[in-house]
Amino acid sequence: MSDCLVIIPTYNEKDNIERIVRKVFSLPKEFDLLVIEDNSPDGTAAIVKSLMPEFSNRLYIEERKGKLGLGTAYIHGFKWALKRDYDFIFEMDADFSHNPDDLLVLYDAAKNRGGDLVIGSRYITGVNVVNWPMGRVLMSYVASIYVRFITRMKVMDTTAGFKCYARKVLETIDLDKVRFTGYAFQIEMKYTAWRLGFNIIEVPIIFTDRTLGESKMSKGIFREAVLGVISLRWRSLFEHRKSRPV
Repeated sequence: MSDCLVIIPTYNEKDNIERIVRKVFSLPKEFDLLVIEDNSPDGTAAIVKSLMPEFSNRLYIEERKGKLGLGTAYIHGFKWALKRDYDFIFEMDADFSHNPDDLLVLYDAAKNRGGDLVIGSRYITGVNVVNWPMGRVLMSYVASIYVRFITRMKVMDTTAGFKCYARKVLETIDLDKVRFTGYAFQIEMKYTAWRLGFNIIEVPIIFTDRTLGESKMSKGIFREAVLGVISLRWRSLFEHRKSRPV
């Protein structure tokens, strides 16, 4: 078994899933791979299961009853990983918007540079996004500025979804108290790790929008992220006041 687990949530990813699995397993560093499958009607789960004999004890699948949200998929995967002996746990999309080769970069920053949470950042060296319309680039970039302003968190790409956690981070965070299920989940996890004092490192990546399959982004997801940041900040201030001696 590898010391690294890559978690990939899937919903209707039949066009990408075999390619991403084979790419991860072709890397010079060994990674195990866990697919969290939300009952895709397009047969994604069947494709994963067909590959499991070829990648025995490296490829795993957890099937859920339906589309339950990105955050709950990752929480499910985190708990699965913590029951096993993985030292580094990665989040990655199935659609090649995150280049699997960059898993090696994230791993190096966690293993050799002391990163407790390593973020594959689109904005640490400018704006490194390919195939997004300008409106979406601006929305994402401004969203990160907004999150930094509200939370005071020193992270350039606050909504990034390509990450590596050292095991101790996920052991310390109370995963049952993580509130958000959409993209606000990504902000909440970073903010929680930051408030707990873990070392966060951002490494530059190039984010390339999917060419196959359909995007899962929606106005509702974006709204949750905007309002969720205010909720996170307010809750942290309230908790701080409660913890102060009278």
